[in-house]
Amino acid sequence: SENGGNKLRNQTVNMSWRPTYRSSKFRNVYGKVANREHCFDGIPITKNVHDNHFCAVNSKFLAVVTESAGGGSFIVVPISQYGRLDSHQPKVCGHQGNVLDIKWNPFFENIIASCSEDTSVRVWEIPECGLRRNMTEAVMELYGHSRRVGLIEWHPTTSGILFSAGYDYKILIWNLEVGEPVKMIDCHTDVILSMSFNTDGSLLATSCKDKKLRVIEPRSGRVLQQASCKNHRVNRVVFLGNMKRLLTTGVSRWNTRQIALWDQEDLAMPIVEEDIDGLSGLLFPFYDADTHMLYLAGKGDGNIRYFEITTEKPYVQYLTEFRSPAPQKGLGVMPKHGLDVAACEVFRFYKLVTLKGLIEPISMIVPRRSDTYQEDIYPMTAGIEPALSAGEWLSGINRGKQKYLLKSLHSTMIVLPTDPVLMSLKEGYHKPNQLVFKAPVKEKKSVVVNGIDLLENVPPRTENELLRMFFRQQDELRRLKDELTSKDVRIRQLELDISVILGQH
Repeated sequence: SENGGNKLRNQTVNMSWRPTYRSSKFRNVYGKVANREHCFDGIPITKNVHDNHFCAVNSKFLAVVTESAGGGSFIVVPISQYGRLDSHQPKVCGHQGNVLDIKWNPFFENIIASCSEDTSVRVWEIPECGLRRNMTEAVMELYGHSRRVGLIEWHPTTSGILFSAGYDYKILIWNLEVGEPVKMIDCHTDVILSMSFNTDGSLLATSCKDKKLRVIEPRSGRVLQQASCKNHRVNRVVFLGNMKRLLTTGVSRWNTRQIALWDQEDLAMPIVEEDIDGLSGLLFPFYDADTHMLYLAGKGDGNIRYFEITTEKPYVQYLTEFRSPAPQKGLGVMPKHGLDVAACEVFRFYKLVTLKGLIEPISMIVPRRSDTYQEDIYPMTAGIEPALSAGEWLSGINRGKQKYLLKSLHSTMIVLPTDPVLMSLKEGYHKPNQLVFKAPVKEKKSVVVNGIDLLENVPPRTENELLRMFFRQQDELRRLKDELTSKDVRIRQLELDISVILGQH
């Protein structure tokens, strides 16, 4: 009948308006905390209030910035060495100031970079078996900033390119093949709060204390897009994979925590803004480009919320949250190739619980009944081979060759002409990395970028900076005096030799 037809049509319309997450394969994702014996215990986690994670993870090692007297240090332990750590655990302790950020090289799993209040960036090579004794000698010490260095990021597709952001409001691009900064991005007017790359590393997004969000072409330093965020005060920014979108976390004019979604090619207005809650801790965003899931973790919170990002409205779809009573200081994230695919693990955090001196692994798991490999939740993912050398990227090449690395023992390689090197996680095969990290041997004299000597005298802004500069100058004066004395002695010896030769004639 006609009434029956109308009723059926109404039901169809109502069904189409159901929330989109109901059809999402990630709507039942849950967080699973590792058993206490699989946590890392007895770690003197730093009490520094700098807004960073103080933790870096890869499939071999866990690195955590620690509390230390006189200079900065961090520990590095093999990822399988969980349990209670020895109180005399060896540390990486070459910095003269607090360590503010640490990041593992995405292609060399034994190479880690650190930056510090002592104005330096250092690159360390960790032995295959971990540290047996304190490490004080870095393979590279990089000086170019005139203030403390708060952030470092490795380029996502290029071997040997490292970005550092300092409190001198500059971003330096280091070519580690020569051990020098090769570019300087000098468009910020205040402290840079976060940096994020798009998938191929051709664009850099930054958030800054000057309340501006920027999209920058890193090789030229040209600002392609800029937003002055008055209603949404941006704290952190992250590129959303290849979606040509940015997501920022920040604070609204009413002091509520907020997220905002932006079109990377038009930052005039955010596509959508969403209030999260009224708490005060900084919101850290983590985006998984493989599953299009966004995780939000507040500093000092115990919970982690997760969302699904879509290209259609509502764009940001809330899924659920992981809850825990213990507040997090920071979170490390395991790269995809280190996950347990047999357990359908799609993300893994390493949560820093300062009060307990504890690092808790938290696995995000998609519940599945089948024991077979779940290809729909594990698409091709970022691999462990660089797509480009530092020289190629600096010359203007963006992507190089894309190689699909099939993780099986009899894999073949399909070479396509675009994008970074990808890999499949099937069968958990780890292809041995044939790359060798080589630090250049060079004598440091001056650091000139864009015609400016970055090590020229800059007036200190704080008492600590003044003291560091004073002691550095004292060391330099002592060295110069010693050099002068030895040259005076050499001159006297030569004068005596000359007088003896003249006397003989």
